[in-house]
Amino acid sequence: MLRLGSVPDNFAPRLLWLRWALCLAKVQLALWLVSFTCAGASADVGVVLNESLDEDVDRISSTGHSAIYFSRICPESPVRLRLCGPGEHGSVMSNYLNIGEDQQFEWNIVPLNIYLYGVEDPGNRPLFASYKIKHLLEERYRGKYLKQYCAGIPCMTSKKAEWREMVAATLIRGVYIFAVDTTMEQDQQLIAEFNDSANKNHFNGVMRNCADFTKRVVNTYFAHAARTDYLNDFGMTSPKAVARSFTRYALHHPESQFRVMHFAQVPGTTKRSREVRCGTEQLFHSGKLLVPMALISYYTVPVVTTSYIVTGRFRPEAEFQQHPAAQFPSQAASSSSDAQEQIVGTDAQWKDLRKSFRAILAEHDSGDERQELNRFFKYIDRSGTPFLDQNGAAWTEISLNGKSARLGLSANNILAQRSDAGLSYELLLTRSSHILKSPQHGRETMLEFKQDWANLQRASERNSVTLANNFAPGASTRGAAPFVHGTQ
Repeated sequence: MLRLGSVPDNFAPRLLWLRWALCLAKVQLALWLVSFTCAGASADVGVVLNESLDEDVDRISSTGHSAIYFSRICPESPVRLRLCGPGEHGSVMSNYLNIGEDQQFEWNIVPLNIYLYGVEDPGNRPLFASYKIKHLLEERYRGKYLKQYCAGIPCMTSKKAEWREMVAATLIRGVYIFAVDTTMEQDQQLIAEFNDSANKNHFNGVMRNCADFTKRVVNTYFAHAARTDYLNDFGMTSPKAVARSFTRYALHHPESQFRVMHFAQVPGTTKRSREVRCGTEQLFHSGKLLVPMALISYYTVPVVTTSYIVTGRFRPEAEFQQHPAAQFPSQAASSSSDAQEQIVGTDAQWKDLRKSFRAILAEHDSGDERQELNRFFKYIDRSGTPFLDQNGAAWTEISLNGKSARLGLSANNILAQRSDAGLSYELLLTRSSHILKSPQHGRETMLEFKQDWANLQRASERNSVTLANNFAPGASTRGAAPFVHGTQ
């Protein structure tokens, strides 16, 4: 019998075992709580609104393009979905009249950064846009991700194959994303539905266009959240109508945490995209269409005008200013007023930046500096031979003072050791000039421009050192940019 005060010989091991079991139970409970929290954590689904390319039919209609953004769904392949893993930033799903692949797929899905910049890491995103660079990024994507679906000659060579529009979209157009919260269950349900259903193209410009496809996906999450505007779009579904109706739905549901992201078109030599319009809005703003309509059917003009003003007005840029969001959670502001200042930038901030930029130009000796800046993009595009490194970052080889020079064209290599100091400075100077002169819908965020501005200051210091070394007695003049200080 155990007497008071005595301890059995095997008590200590049992006590250690009991403590170990309790510790293990606590770890298991913590892991369960974490998994439960993650399962219920919110992610995003969003309507992607692409600006008009001013090409083909879009030149007349200015409708742009519509797609779907997911923050928790990623591509297992261009035609199959999965949940994203650590470090992935989501994806964009879209359909087109002619994706151009060997099979007639209804939709493709690509990683978000591929869609926006053509590269996986946004650090490698291009800072200069040209059709040459976009084509290189398209071919990189095709070789790396699309071989299984794009082995035929038409898919590989045709510029009309619309899978190309899903690579580096910001090199040719501005992009808005209108996003709200989703649950894990909603995302898993969508993945199962799309992976189990046939992916076969039934595109129809009137009843099954890109906006209809976006509406269908969004309404899978939230019934009737996206709608067709039959009155302002004459019976069809337009990208702007889907964005407008989805925005109104989100604002009527504050729990959805509505936010808007904006990705401006990258400065360069590509055509500038135009703001998206609905049907009556395009008629209202286009004299080429409104005047003939007034002559043929004069009584329709006041109807069109009234319909647009009363029910069709929607400015994506205004929604971004009121509900701004950054792409990465680490850049999120603590309040709406902070977001306005940090992400969008106030009028006073942009005014001060323009004033500072004019002061930089005033320091130059040449009186033709502004004209030289306007020509520099064309000079780079015409004279340079662009290429991509193994990570997809863009470079160009260019002849400078009779010798070959290399210029980094991406965010992570513009100030690299191998990138010519004078050319890097001139590119950043020209880029800053373009952004500061752009209208609001064509201007990048304040977060992005502050990075540009810091790079411009670093490039200026680096170029000054290079110029001082080059113009020292006995030094060569290699490294001075062809436009800096009017040395063309």
